[in-house]
Amino acid sequence: MTKKMKIIAGIAAGALLLAGAGISIAQSGGLVSEALADGTVGEQADGYLGIRGSVSEALRAEVDAINIKRRAAYTQRAAQKGATVKEVAAAVGCETLATRVASGRAYLLPDGVWRVKSTAPIALPSYCAG
Repeated sequence: MTKKMKIIAGIAAGALLLAGAGISIAQSGGLVSEALADGTVGEQADGYLGIRGSVSEALRAEVDAINIKRRAAYTQRAAQKGATVKEVAAAVGCETLATRVASGRAYLLPDGVWRVKSTAPIALPSYCAG
């Protein structure tokens, strides 16, 4: 992990808290919760939710709304810490993949391949390594 990524990783916890507020509201009992459980929606290494395959417009709208809230949180944190939005989002993505993706849930790495989490830890992208 580069020095800059270590700094950004320190930012990730705060950004997760900021993003988490919007995420929990949007996911509570909604379409996104169901889609996360069935693997139609999953976490991506870039810090955003992704969609696997075709989905309803309603689900797409919920995912988009969550991602907009995440981007707003990342933008705020980036401005506070002198980092780019992409760096903060990637740091949060690393943290999310490492600690928040439950077994049986889908996730997407930078190679573009969707996977389903087993009980083993996710093999994180090299930029996450510390």
